[in-house]
Amino acid sequence: MVGRRGLAVLGLGVVTAMTAACGGGGGAASTAPASGGTGGTAAGGTLVVDTSFQLKTADPARQFEPTAQTVLYPVYETLVTYKGADVKTAVPGVAELPEIDESFKKFTFTLRDGVKFSDGTPMTAKDVVYTFERIAGLKGNPSFLLDGIKAEAPDDKTVVLTTEKADSALMAKLSNPALGIENSAAVEKIGGTKDAESDKAEPEFAKASYGSGPYKITKFDAASEVVLERNDGYWGTKPAYSKIVVRNVQANVQQLNLTQGGSQLALDLRPDQTTSLGENVTVNKTAAADIAFLLVNDDPSVSATTSNKDFQEAVRYGVDYAGLLNLVGEGAVQPGGVVPSMFSGALAPADAVKRDVARAKAALAKSGVSSPSVKLNYASDLTYKGVSMADIAARLQQNLKEVGIDVQLDGKPVTTSLDSYRAGKDELSLQWWGPDYNHPNDYLLFTPGQMVGLRGGWKDDAAPEITKLADKAEVADDATRDAGFQALQKAMNADGPFIPLFQPSAVVAGAKQLGPLDYNTLWTVDLTALR
Repeated sequence: MVGRRGLAVLGLGVVTAMTAACGGGGGAASTAPASGGTGGTAAGGTLVVDTSFQLKTADPARQFEPTAQTVLYPVYETLVTYKGADVKTAVPGVAELPEIDESFKKFTFTLRDGVKFSDGTPMTAKDVVYTFERIAGLKGNPSFLLDGIKAEAPDDKTVVLTTEKADSALMAKLSNPALGIENSAAVEKIGGTKDAESDKAEPEFAKASYGSGPYKITKFDAASEVVLERNDGYWGTKPAYSKIVVRNVQANVQQLNLTQGGSQLALDLRPDQTTSLGENVTVNKTAAADIAFLLVNDDPSVSATTSNKDFQEAVRYGVDYAGLLNLVGEGAVQPGGVVPSMFSGALAPADAVKRDVARAKAALAKSGVSSPSVKLNYASDLTYKGVSMADIAARLQQNLKEVGIDVQLDGKPVTTSLDSYRAGKDELSLQWWGPDYNHPNDYLLFTPGQMVGLRGGWKDDAAPEITKLADKAEVADDATRDAGFQALQKAMNADGPFIPLFQPSAVVAGAKQLGPLDYNTLWTVDLTALR
């Protein structure tokens, strides 16, 4: 489970597949140098990007897959955004940063001067309201980002967003490329509506662009290739490359293409694949925002063993976290809690649980559970960011055997594994979670009575003190948010059914002339910033 932003998503919070497609360029290496391979300039050049596609649609109101975020970020601009690897400081997008009232429920945005769509039409506040109402009305994967939000346009330059409750995460939600502003008149002409049953526009988004970004879509094949061409009428700073070609390529072929000059950027290499790329390639290995976690079910009706708090402590302190990091590879980190290390409110590494076999054995003895044997559900056919879930499951089995816990490996195909996990019936479950937006509020879903909490058998009334901490953290302003989320996670680490294991390495490798290869948790790399 990679958040609600999965690799292929059927519905809100439902990931159906995590294996990369291998059509198009995935079959063999491309050895011919790409146009512009010696470096793009303001005069032109082509940037060739290899990635393993996780892509379904070009309609920003319906997309929520990683590759879509990467290729649509240059096409559809948002009200606000984030730059580079910074996921904490919002900056202006097509609007200036908003005026926020004291209740944190009313946000007033002013559109920046001169913003135009790719067909030359000036953007107005009406386009923003239409876009948000269409996203909400389609009830697609990103619709939840606008839950409880009302959009109004008192004049052409002003957008007022009103939230049902104080929302300190609004800036992060609005930066998601799925909320890119659409040309309302043009989208209506191609059959766009605010209703899922009557909307006919989706196929047309693959043929043309209806955004204000520095690039336009000229080809969109969800199985093989996406081509972006520079929007010469762009209202802002012009990007370096006249064309960007994003190809669906398997990781081993990405490595070969990059070393032979057939591409300039690879987004899916494993850490061990980067050692032989050569001196002309820049590699950025950093922790991804995805978190692998172990669920130990808290519901006695599912398992009297796993719901035992002393048993949960035995599992928590029986895991060899350092050994898992060595298995996953360079760049991976152990998060202090469920909030990823780069987000505000994350716990320091010193606060992370460390293996203590003696403590684990003592907790198991205290539990009164004799010779415990439990099943571990995991996706046996899933390798994500170079990490095999089967390998992690086997290592956990070995770790817990040393404590006195017999773990029966219950590997299933990814879709079957996810069905079992979502039903909340797993005794133990090994899963992923990736951010839906760059804010710790997304991880409140792990608390009692919330979506992920319930999957772990953590009911509404299971931990009243933790629920209070969650409520306090959710409404916290910037000045107090970190302390609120840190207190919440420390309590969850001591008395919760979720055990954060690791954040895998995110590897971005590219030709040196591209400049810094900053990793972003949502769109991976800002293709418009490469030189």
